[in-house]
Amino acid sequence: MRKLKTFDDGADFQPLLVTAGTIHTLDPSGKGATAMLVAAGRVAAVGTEAECRQAAAGLGLREPEHRDLGDAVVVPGFVDPHAHPLMYGQMKTWVDCGPDQAGSIPEIVALLRAAAETAPAGQPVRGYGYEHRNLAEGRHPTRQELDQVAADREVYLMNASGHGGVVNSYTLERGGITRDTPNPAGGEFFRDSDGELTGELSDAACNILTGLGGVKVGHHGPNFHLADAPDEHLRQLAAAQQDFLAGGVTTVGDAQVSRREFDMYLRLAEADQLKIRYSMYFLSHLLEEGLEIGMTGAFGNAHLSFAGFKFYADGTLGGWTAYFPDGYVGDPCRTGQLYHDPADYAALILKAHAAGLQTATHAQSPTALEMVISAIEAAQAAHPDSDARHRIEHCGLPTPEQIRRMADAGIFPVNQPQHYYNWGEGVTAAVGTPGERFNPLGEFINAGVPVTLSSDAPVAEPRPLEAIQAAVTRVTRRGHKLGPDTLKITAEQALEGHTLNGARALGREDDLGSLSVGKRADFAVLSADPLAVAPESIAQIQVLQTWVGGKPAFEAEPGRTGEPALAGGGHV
Repeated sequence: MRKLKTFDDGADFQPLLVTAGTIHTLDPSGKGATAMLVAAGRVAAVGTEAECRQAAAGLGLREPEHRDLGDAVVVPGFVDPHAHPLMYGQMKTWVDCGPDQAGSIPEIVALLRAAAETAPAGQPVRGYGYEHRNLAEGRHPTRQELDQVAADREVYLMNASGHGGVVNSYTLERGGITRDTPNPAGGEFFRDSDGELTGELSDAACNILTGLGGVKVGHHGPNFHLADAPDEHLRQLAAAQQDFLAGGVTTVGDAQVSRREFDMYLRLAEADQLKIRYSMYFLSHLLEEGLEIGMTGAFGNAHLSFAGFKFYADGTLGGWTAYFPDGYVGDPCRTGQLYHDPADYAALILKAHAAGLQTATHAQSPTALEMVISAIEAAQAAHPDSDARHRIEHCGLPTPEQIRRMADAGIFPVNQPQHYYNWGEGVTAAVGTPGERFNPLGEFINAGVPVTLSSDAPVAEPRPLEAIQAAVTRVTRRGHKLGPDTLKITAEQALEGHTLNGARALGREDDLGSLSVGKRADFAVLSADPLAVAPESIAQIQVLQTWVGGKPAFEAEPGRTGEPALAGGGHV
């Protein structure tokens, strides 16, 4: 993997001396630091106040501005290497039907109907965030129930997984979908025992919402890119990045970039409105075009860069589309699906690997993970590369043997502890007792596999402190402990997983992820120390400030904590 090299933009920064109760640099040389010198947007020195002032004089800098943060705790800016920022911003314009807003189907219908009553004629009504196993009925709504919302316009209720949901009868009829319509490759129109359409759909079947031009799905991933006007998308993305900053996040890996996302990033860049750093993973159907124009390595600048290509092996546990060939414990008639024939997938990975490209593949079930790991092993055998850093996104239920092979192959799993925090009980309901191992972080540590944490926003909130708490406790939102203590990790390991290891997964550890001398001065200011408080209270720590490149980018309002704008989702 070719790591991204970026350069300063020439901005003339006033030197800054930051002092705090504790500064966790995540660099052994900075252990115990209480002061940090920032110059030209980078860390120039760490240590005590006296040592940093001496360093400023030695570097010939003018007298630094002093920012005393009192007893606050400074950590590196959180890195969220797997999220969907534009989709997250778009969800904020939809109706929140998550667990904090609705616990039953009638409550969801009431929320959507209220939105329909105030929406202009013909405007679609869209909701998000429901997880059927958490509803009182324990099932998905039906198209007939959504017909109560509106019969003259599209009604779409997206499942928390982001891999589909339910539509009303109008939407199916508009799309020409009948009980005899075959399922598209990579998706399904669900039917009841009599063969009638229920209104539930998944992945490629969402083409009836996006149109075939939304995203080329085929076997390349779910089609959740619903188009709005470009100006609206810009507002959505701008709002999303403010929410990331409120969580202390300074760098994001966009894990599914189509032309829609790329266009919005370029427009924000042109307007100088990129407030955080983005590393883009383009969808795999663009691989041939990328190779044709010479996209064979990381490139970009400090705020917007290309990192690699995103693939899909199977679907999601939350939507029961992850591939279990023998059926789900919760519904033996459902098996989920693979997005590729294993041989075709192996050929794609080999092509990308041979070109020096990093790949990031969504895979959840042991069968899907086997396809991914085997393909990477074969590519490595054909073209050895000790630093390829191929990623497996979510990596939900690997076997112990697969984890050992991941360590040997240098594979980075990119996990989301908030998934089992929000929906751990749903995973065990879907696949049985093995679901208690969902995201086995402790097993990764023991095998020498780096732990990398992320949010998958909008599926979960971009709240790294919540993710760290979940990784340390493995206690769900409902208070249940998921699996044995061997699956837990320490707060130190979790903090590294959401900072330095996140930067490593993006190929950006030379610039980001720790407060080391020479790296960019991206940091979060916290109200308490996540390494010192009780594990079950880590998520309650406030993000007071977020700094990017030595400049303040977010400050919580007095008495507020940078609260999330969305209820938690569940893309598992």
